[in-house]
Amino acid sequence: MSQSLTSEQPVATSLLKKKPLIISGPCSAETEEQLIATCTQLAATGKVDMLRAGIWKPRTKPGMFEGIGTKGLPWLQKAKQLTGLPTTVEVATPKHVEDALAFDVDVLWIGARTTVNPFSVQALADALRGVDIPVLIKNPVHPDLELWLGAVERLAKVGVKDLGLIHRGFASYGNTEFRNAPMWHLPIEMKRRLPELPIICDPSHICGNRTGLAAVAQKSIDLDFDGLMLESHIDPDNAWSDAKQQVTPQRLAELLDGLIWRHETTDQQEFLSKLAQMREQINQLDDEILHLLGRRMQVAESIGTYKKENNITILQTSRWNEILERGIQKGHKLGLTEDFIMKYFDAVHLESINRQNRVMNQK
Repeated sequence: MSQSLTSEQPVATSLLKKKPLIISGPCSAETEEQLIATCTQLAATGKVDMLRAGIWKPRTKPGMFEGIGTKGLPWLQKAKQLTGLPTTVEVATPKHVEDALAFDVDVLWIGARTTVNPFSVQALADALRGVDIPVLIKNPVHPDLELWLGAVERLAKVGVKDLGLIHRGFASYGNTEFRNAPMWHLPIEMKRRLPELPIICDPSHICGNRTGLAAVAQKSIDLDFDGLMLESHIDPDNAWSDAKQQVTPQRLAELLDGLIWRHETTDQQEFLSKLAQMREQINQLDDEILHLLGRRMQVAESIGTYKKENNITILQTSRWNEILERGIQKGHKLGLTEDFIMKYFDAVHLESINRQNRVMNQK
């Protein structure tokens, strides 16, 4: 897929154009009373632009609460009438689309478990052909940008013009800090490839708890995300799904008040001039780093030639451990994190191995 969507260019209009766009509501619609109370309290805060509620819940195992189903849509419609706020729900099948449209839902979103399946996305795209409604697309469960981009492209090809993205983090084995690891470099790459699309952050599903919501929300703002989707419930501890990550409407308002909303740029000449100077320093340093990396790879190729002549394997585990240990210690003194050093040396090491492999297998 190209950097942008060429012939079918989706653009954010109307409901998705506001920045910041704040979407909130319960993880699941449970009862009419619960949904109406939550939505009216959210509206009363004056902080929310759109109401959400899970109607159909794709769960991991059968027997878990899978949503109240279509009978919850009239409740959401009533909440819209009472508050004057637009509504959004997750859809996973063409029947979901049909029912959501029948009850005047304003925005649809495609969940992570659906985005991961091109057949499901195409079925939704076919159901939305000719329908003028905004659609938000969550990242796939696992870190695969091509699937995320593919979902955008499938919807654009059937004429859905008003598209946006939701970053809700990615499943990763053994992860403990987050329910779904944010892997910020992936949504950043989506912003680079599709700068015309708004992207909002879903801290609730990234964190899986209440304590980290503010920090994740602030980081997304600092990265120039266009809004937030946060789950709210009048009685979070007794919610039927995802109780640990929901907050009361009052707490949501407090959380939002504590965030610092930043701007992408400014027209202040002094700032722009100083920033340009520092960016030029970065450019020069990057050039030096690339030059040094080029020289390093030349040495690696020479080592590969020497190993070939002496019939020695490419990988030397003890030497690799030595490089890592030395790099971590030196990096720590320079204020560099161990995680960064590991990722950097992994990339350099892989390129060195590839260079040596080519040298050793030349005929």
